[in-house]
Amino acid sequence: MKKYDVTGMGNALVDIEFKVSNQFFADHGVEKGLMTLVDEDRQNGLMQVINTAEAKKQAGGSAANTVVAVSQFGGKSYYCFRVASDELGSFYLDDLNDSGVAHALKVEDLESGVTGKCLVMVTEDSERTMNTFLGITATFSSKDINESAIKDSKYLFIEGYLVTSENGKAAMKHAKKLAEENGVKVALTFSDPAMVKYFREPFDEVIGASVDLLFANEEEAKIFTGKTNLLEAREELKKVAKHFVITQGKNGAMIFDGDTFIDIEPYKTTAIDSNGAGDMFAGAFLYGITNGHSYASSGKLASMASSKIVSQFGPRLQWHEAKEILAKLNP
Repeated sequence: MKKYDVTGMGNALVDIEFKVSNQFFADHGVEKGLMTLVDEDRQNGLMQVINTAEAKKQAGGSAANTVVAVSQFGGKSYYCFRVASDELGSFYLDDLNDSGVAHALKVEDLESGVTGKCLVMVTEDSERTMNTFLGITATFSSKDINESAIKDSKYLFIEGYLVTSENGKAAMKHAKKLAEENGVKVALTFSDPAMVKYFREPFDEVIGASVDLLFANEEEAKIFTGKTNLLEAREELKKVAKHFVITQGKNGAMIFDGDTFIDIEPYKTTAIDSNGAGDMFAGAFLYGITNGHSYASSGKLASMASSKIVSQFGPRLQWHEAKEILAKLNP
């Protein structure tokens, strides 16, 4: 028996989420719908013009949201990350502890620096736009990998955003190799269309011959494969992933279980905020396949969970909501 269902690795960012109008983007030169890396001065400038009193603050980062979801559904998860010895660093550790996610960091051992922050701007059309200052998480490297946790996991989950730095890419490759050498399955998420568009070669390096499980949305799948048709794109993905999930927003998702394609129906919802929907889908799906559910059942759980996420503000479920969704899956 493995100690953990999923060990994740990725950026540690305190998400500061707030609502904006489209005019906000025009006024402040923000490109809508993308994750954009910014420096601290730029981020501080934006923070001075937002209503921080109404902003929602949470420990985040794509992979962090995913391992929190695994935990909320009743799975066992671990996270490899970096935060600094500042107020937000302490906040991050407390939030992760409260979420039931295991990790190796202690407040007294944190290094000086600035903990990364992600400004998540949500518009009325429910689209999310992110401006991220990585801070100390930009120095995430192989030394931040807990090798014993990976070896004692069913899955290693790798966040695609790490490809933006040489040290991050090296950590991804190191962890993947370690997992493969110890019979641990490897899951990778592309994270964002911009990552696939601008860091294609690093992704190729990390993926190598293949990964066990790949998460992509429809746009990412098309960009990565160079196909404009989703049916052609999914055939191309078979060359780099033994299994994969393509999320399709309001159209549900498509899963390749290694033999056949499974269409996952969407659940009707009123979209308010798309932030974290993909992270939640990955977390619920990983919980499912590591806890005795089929790919189809795990996809249904993930679809139910992500539809709930987009109907509310913020990237996480409440604990009771996770239990309610599980109860609907297993009435």
